[in-house]
Amino acid sequence: MSGDPRRGTIIDRRASGGGLNGTLGSYIVQDDENQRCYGFDYRQIVTEGFRTIRTGERVRFHVSAVSPDRAEFVIRLDQPDPSEYYG
Repeated sequence: MSGDPRRGTIIDRRASGGGLNGTLGSYIVQDDENQRCYGFDYRQIVTEGFRTIRTGERVRFHVSAVSPDRAEFVIRLDQPDPSEYYG
């Protein structure tokens, strides 16, 4: 991990066409402090269960030491209401 955790907002999701249904994608998070953007995919989302994040959600993340344009260890700051997914 590189440096202190950063905070940001998910500003984009781009479909990559992978996965069982062709719906896997990559995400873009914009750093709250310096407005820099970092990319990541679902494997970097730290959560139990289904790994997904919606555009507009606030997250905490680390900048990758190997690829400084990539985010890793992405954690939602505001957990969604389960009824939004299962209602």
